Amino acid sequence: MTSHFNVPKRIALVLAIAAAVPAAHAAPPAARALAMQQAQGLLSANRAVLKADAEDVFEARDVAADRDGAEHVRFERRWRGMPVIGGDVVATSARGRFGAASLTLRSALRPTGEARLSKDDAAVEAGSRFRGRVDKVYSNQAVVYARGAAPVLAYEVILSGAQTDAHSGLVKYYVDAASGKVLDVQDLVQTAGAVGTGKSLYYGDLSIATDQKSATKFDLIDTTRGNGAVHDAQGKTVSDLFSILFLNGPVLTDADNVWGNNTTSDRNSVGVDIHYGVGATWDYYKNVHGRTGLSGDGKGIKSYAHTTFKTSTGAITGANAAYVALTNTMFYGDGDAARGFKPVVGIDVAGHEMTHGVTAKTAALAYSGDAGGLNESASDIFGTLVEFYANNANDPGDYRIGEMVRTEPGKALRDMYNQAADGKSFNCYPAGGFDPNLAAGGIHDPHYTSGVGNRFFYLLAEGAVVPAGSGLTPAQLVCNGDTAIAGIGRDKAGKIFYRALTTKFTSNTSYPQARTLTLQAAAELYGAGSPEHTAVARAWSGANVN
Repeated sequence: MTSHFNVPKRIALVLAIAAAVPAAHAAPPAARALAMQQAQGLLSANRAVLKADAEDVFEARDVAADRDGAEHVRFERRWRGMPVIGGDVVATSARGRFGAASLTLRSALRPTGEARLSKDDAAVEAGSRFRGRVDKVYSNQAVVYARGAAPVLAYEVILSGAQTDAHSGLVKYYVDAASGKVLDVQDLVQTAGAVGTGKSLYYGDLSIATDQKSATKFDLIDTTRGNGAVHDAQGKTVSDLFSILFLNGPVLTDADNVWGNNTTSDRNSVGVDIHYGVGATWDYYKNVHGRTGLSGDGKGIKSYAHTTFKTSTGAITGANAAYVALTNTMFYGDGDAARGFKPVVGIDVAGHEMTHGVTAKTAALAYSGDAGGLNESASDIFGTLVEFYANNANDPGDYRIGEMVRTEPGKALRDMYNQAADGKSFNCYPAGGFDPNLAAGGIHDPHYTSGVGNRFFYLLAEGAVVPAGSGLTPAQLVCNGDTAIAGIGRDKAGKIFYRALTTKFTSNTSYPQARTLTLQAAAELYGAGSPEHTAVARAWSGANVN
């Protein structure tokens, strides 16, 4: 249940922008529209920089603005009406002057010839890789697939059906329109990675915002944070997306505005934990990065409590949580004692899942290859920072993901500083990177490849300092023997990564490209050659990203 890598050097064409730039923030609606219009005009004069064909059309979808006036506008690209997958670009300008373009597209060449496969043929090829029962072809469209060496005609096929051990029930495939080869596999249900995981359950008695409908009816809707609501999935599975979303499970309600009883015997207890985690994540992004809501538009998110998930054997479990970008919705399971999980409603889980939403609204990192690892790593990074930000005594901040939801003391879903301890993940970036087409077999599952980004961030924030109780040595924290790496602190590390994610990363960013772009972010925030800038380089090298 994941939204599921050797990619070339990034084509990053960047001009210097003044150092010590404050963190970017989402622009107000009127300013967004004006910035998009102005940036569109600037693109027409810089098409060579964008590797643009004469028939390329750019559509603006997001804006971030610096307080010094610089604007970062994200564009999707179409060619002859077809989406160009991997053709997205971030254009940076200041005071009406074009300053930078960040993109991964390597060629202005476009496909020649006609498609040999029909859309139905492509669906059949995708279905042969799905393995489980296919219930519906959710969508099927012609695209230009440009994540590889040269753009090719392809079909983007999204299938829904039975979950298997390789994927969830909602998977996207890119099928070469000439050869029928499956080029890329991406799972669209992005989970916390646990396969087999008021009066709150975990965080004690909390003061929470609710919505009063009458003297005896209160809804679990946060009127102070964009009207985000917690609904009841009533035990339905995420694989049954259509029945959950279109049935529109009811909002959790209460008669006296006293929610839960600190145990699972009251269904509202875990709803409080979810409500609290969503609120803490909202506050972190707003107060630290100036981002109000996942999209920066002030709108809250819909969350579902009491969701179930299917295991690789087809059994039903509550040991997971998930974000689904297609519907901008979050799902939380009630745990599974037999598999060692309590309800999956910890703060870092909420921060992790909501960050998938932030990533979807900004960089839109693909869920395979290096980009997939960066996608999951971003969620772990900011889920961790949300946990530190919340500063709840029942769940002190750490670099362990989901430790609150494990029944066995000392266990977690992932240790960011040593993710390879699970026997599946990578701590160090391998030569050649990660292959998008290996995601289906779980070999390059983004939950495993995220270990590279997670190790980088730990080293950047804390340095080669052994976490208490880990039993590690400094040499085991680095991939290159550099045990003298010094951290710059979580606040600076988080601001550097956020700036890179929201103003520089694009859908196909690789780990080596992320190194370059976070270095640019550090230079803009703290100055080229600053201790922070130097620390970014050493931390990436410590994860073998050079």
